Amino acid sequence: MTSFIKAAAFAAATLTALPAMADIDPVTLRLAHVVNEQDAYHTAAVKFQELVSERSDGAITVEIFPNATLGDERTLLEGMQIGTVDMGVITNGPVANFLEDIAVFELPFLFPSPEAAYSVLDGEIGQELLGRLEEVNLKGLAYAERGFRNLTNSKRPVNTPADLDGLRIRVMENPVYIDSFRELGADAIPMAWTEALTGMQQNTIDGQENPVGVVYSFKLNETQTNMTMTRHTYAPALFVMGMPKWNQLSEETQDIIAAAAQEAAEYERALNAELEEEQLAALKDAGMNVVEDADLAAFSAAVQPVYDKYGEKFGDYLPRIQEALK
Repeated sequence: MTSFIKAAAFAAATLTALPAMADIDPVTLRLAHVVNEQDAYHTAAVKFQELVSERSDGAITVEIFPNATLGDERTLLEGMQIGTVDMGVITNGPVANFLEDIAVFELPFLFPSPEAAYSVLDGEIGQELLGRLEEVNLKGLAYAERGFRNLTNSKRPVNTPADLDGLRIRVMENPVYIDSFRELGADAIPMAWTEALTGMQQNTIDGQENPVGVVYSFKLNETQTNMTMTRHTYAPALFVMGMPKWNQLSEETQDIIAAAAQEAAEYERALNAELEEEQLAALKDAGMNVVEDADLAAFSAAVQPVYDKYGEKFGDYLPRIQEALK
């Protein structure tokens, strides 16, 4: 009899736990990004898709739209603001067009390592800026990453800033990136990524800057013969949702989405670290010239005017980050 009572009590406890899951109204989320299915953004999106489905017992469905099928990153963010796009994995640079202070993370040579970046992003400063996205009708969920960015070009090896003189380098539509490369001596050309791919193929631009994973997944070595491991900027990427959609969701659904976004972001970061060495070796084997001993001190010194120009613009965020990194 005692065993039966215990079994009955366990069954009752199980049943009382089920309604919380059953209370989650079915919802479909349209998650968009601008890169292809071989890219880490897509990997993060798929992981998120799996996690929310598992944790909602299938009530939350995520439809993924890669390859800029719903628009470039700025268009996606604008769509989230008005409710025509639900969410996305978006590079930090375009997000800064909506909340300027978040560009502080991309000041050149700010973070010495991925671990240093994670400590700031997942800590008080990063979470504060995620929260502030609500000021522009966006819901910041978690920081994945684009990672440390490196320079590629189709003209010549770059060892010092002087080697950039006259090169037409595509940068994101972000003033910190534009000014950084102008200080380095390049002709910095801001444009959307989809346009940049065409520009490299048609030789209307000479180069671009992105992490190794992007160079590999988009086979940029086919048009870009040189890569310099400048690691000049660490670029976060955000799981972000429009507030119109976020406000429609129950608290339980919001909790599942927020936790899954953080876990998927951390999964993508770890995967990036594993893959970079392998991808770099593959690019070298494919004939890409990789400069690994550039004069980074000269690069860092050349961009000091960017700190002079933008340091105060970010209020107390820059000194807070520098203090946190000590």
